[in-house]
Amino acid sequence: MSLLFSVGLSASRMISYESWQVGGGCKISPESSLRRCRTPDGLICSGRGECECGICICQVTEPGTFYGPRCECHDWICPTYDGKTCGGTCHCGSCMCHNPDGKGLISGRYCECDDNECLDEDSGEVCGGHGKCYCGNCYCSAGWHGDKCEFQCDISPWESKRRCTSPDGKICSNRGTCVCGQCTCYDVDPSGDWGDIHGETCECDERSCHVMYDRYSDDFCSGHGQCNCGRCDCKEGWTGKKCDHPLSCSLSMEASQKKCRGTSSLPCFGRGQCVCGQCTCHPPRDKLVHGKNCECDDRQCEDLNREICGGHGFCSCGRCICSDGWFGKHCQFPRSCNMTDEQSKSLCETVNGITCSGKGSCHCGRCICSPQEWYISGEFCECDDRECDKHDGLVCTGNGVCNCGNCECWDGWTGNACEIWVREDPW
Repeated sequence: MSLLFSVGLSASRMISYESWQVGGGCKISPESSLRRCRTPDGLICSGRGECECGICICQVTEPGTFYGPRCECHDWICPTYDGKTCGGTCHCGSCMCHNPDGKGLISGRYCECDDNECLDEDSGEVCGGHGKCYCGNCYCSAGWHGDKCEFQCDISPWESKRRCTSPDGKICSNRGTCVCGQCTCYDVDPSGDWGDIHGETCECDERSCHVMYDRYSDDFCSGHGQCNCGRCDCKEGWTGKKCDHPLSCSLSMEASQKKCRGTSSLPCFGRGQCVCGQCTCHPPRDKLVHGKNCECDDRQCEDLNREICGGHGFCSCGRCICSDGWFGKHCQFPRSCNMTDEQSKSLCETVNGITCSGKGSCHCGRCICSPQEWYISGEFCECDDRECDKHDGLVCTGNGVCNCGNCECWDGWTGNACEIWVREDPW
């Protein structure tokens, strides 16, 4: 089979190339020729062409052509963004953005940034001349604020910082942003309820008044106290940081918590409420969560399709007991396989040719992710479940499953971390 080649030369190098070939021979030594064709990693013409008299003759392939002084460029391999390959022109593996007006407002690795969004409508200046634009967003200079840095602050930056500093020395208690001496507190409650974070310097965080797993109700301080700026003032007969321990209990608060923990580091395994050493599993009356310390969560036996143990076993205290011929966390893998190793491996390889993303093994065309790394998941072991939101230290608050970085909540729960109870009367 014959190969086509192209010469990736500049005009000056073409002249030199012709002078070297005068008389039908090369006027430089073979060693010098190869040295000029060699890339920093030691390849001749990047392994994509032939070296002739110090010049790389690049190979022509589909879907495009290699070019460049050492055949290092190839236009069909360019970064992608939002499903598109290069918002500009692909050149030597890099995006060259279109800026016909010469202002350079289109930028970014993928040409995905449009800094026209930073232009002030009245003056036409970037960020009103009072800030810098980064990928369509204005970052204002000291003393200016607004989407386009159009508003000037009437106090000094130092005075603004002083007014926004909370009693613990943090700007807006690290729970908000300071604009011209005033804190705008973050809205962190997915339910949209007012009052979670407030105060002149966002120093009050009423989330601190919630006990574990009581977001299915509207009660603060376990329903036995008043929340004042993130601290519980308990009613008569109750004590504890969250007013969750009755004074009538014969056990101390520490002994009560210890009894509720059992073998877990969390009271009631993080699935219920502890009162005087007794666990009440949540949601109330949900038979899927049970046990003396709420240690059994049969929801863990459900796969993403809500099927119990893949239909190939039964659930016992949150663990699947597989039928003969099946294995896996959800009994999803058959022990016998009717395909060859080559067929199986081809189904487990990612686009870059790596089996199970290098984080698992292949069995009958399906990836089994490394059990030593509990957080690895996905069809090709490409997901990291540590990226899922947590609440009270639990991934998806224990009320859902992590699917490639996003929490998929079980029935009755919502929120980024499945921390909010939404069903009023589920039974």
